[in-house]
Amino acid sequence: MEKIYNKLVRDRIPEIIIKNGGNPKIKVLDDEGYKNALEVKLLEEYKEVLAATGNDRIEELADMLEVMLGLAKLEDKNLDDIISVMEIKREKRGAFVKKLFLEKVDE
Repeated sequence: MEKIYNKLVRDRIPEIIIKNGGNPKIKVLDDEGYKNALEVKLLEEYKEVLAATGNDRIEELADMLEVMLGLAKLEDKNLDDIISVMEIKREKRGAFVKKLFLEKVDE
C-alpha cells in the first residue's frame, strides 16, 4: 500500500522506514525548495505545538526549534545568533514574563 507524504522529514527517517520494511522514495531539495519546505514545516510544527500539552508540548517545541535552526542556517546564522537577537530585543522591549495583554490605545 502506497502512502503519500510530500513533506520535509528528518535526515534519518528514510533509514528508519527501510529498517521497518518500507521503501521510501525521496529527493534532495535545492535551497529554494528546502526553504519553502522548511516554512511549510514550521507552520505544521506550530499547529502541533498549539494542540499539545505537557511533555508532548516540549517535544513539539523541540521540533519547531529544529525547523527554526534550519531556516537560520539558510541565513548563515545559528542558535547563538537567534538567542543574541532575542536578548537584544528583550533588553529593548522586554519579554513576555508579565503576561501583559494590550487591549487598545487611546490617542
